[in-house]
Amino acid sequence: MPDLHLHKLHATGNDFLVRLGLEPSPFIELDTVSIAALCDRHRGVGADGLITIGPAADGADCTMTLHNADGRLAEMSGNGIRCLAWVAARAGLARRGEELVVDTTAGRRTVTLERDADGDVVAADVDMGPVTFDAARIPVDADPVDLEAVVHGVTYRGDAAGMGNPHFVIFVDDPATVRVAQHGSRLEQDPRFPRRTNVEFVAVSDVDTLTMRVWERGAGETQSCGTGACAAAAVAHRRGLVGTDVRVSVRGGSLAVALGDTIRLGGPVVHVFDVDISPARLRETVAHPIA
Repeated sequence: MPDLHLHKLHATGNDFLVRLGLEPSPFIELDTVSIAALCDRHRGVGADGLITIGPAADGADCTMTLHNADGRLAEMSGNGIRCLAWVAARAGLARRGEELVVDTTAGRRTVTLERDADGDVVAADVDMGPVTFDAARIPVDADPVDLEAVVHGVTYRGDAAGMGNPHFVIFVDDPATVRVAQHGSRLEQDPRFPRRTNVEFVAVSDVDTLTMRVWERGAGETQSCGTGACAAAAVAHRRGLVGTDVRVSVRGGSLAVALGDTIRLGGPVVHVFDVDISPARLRETVAHPIA
């Protein structure tokens, strides 16, 4: 079996392994265990998720298949699609110049590319589509507004929103003091969210500026979440806390969110390294970890 060739990139610290699943290269099917092993930060390469770029259909330039770090399929990642853009542009898939059209499980997304003098993508702006506050589309089995949850005696309140994937945006005094690891994992599993949920802990820190920490479904606390930043800005705007152009400060940097009929997300993209890895060797490592 040939080795997997993977590109590792990050967008404000939210890191992904990206691979091309295009002909004529042989495509290696990966099961949930293998994907989780690749994303493992101790025994694998380490990442918040794995993205596979597939062949285009019906006018798109490519498709995006996203697996979270736990190996499960996910619908969408705003930071991940910007990382995908670097690889797709390098592979010559951006046939429209500075635009890339990508089909995802959450729908078609258009990415505007910013390149350096060598032609590499250094930043990208994504039309993320509209936010939804419709309970059935998020989905959440409750009124999305003013949801309350109690974890270990702490009461959290916020709103649910959908960005092609589910979010629970919670307002707190200071995200730095929140027990994200302990409470985020419990909130992710809130039974009112039938597909589990991403959880954002958000504070308004300045004029049109939010500070956010995030617990991502299937990945844990991450340095950044693009769909989470969009959901947080949309919820804050709906509550009259911010305007339509919002800066979202996350642990990995800063994201720009522009609210309108659809939501645009902008931020940097950084290529970290490429790696070739044997899937068989990886599975051996998982099955027989070094003591």
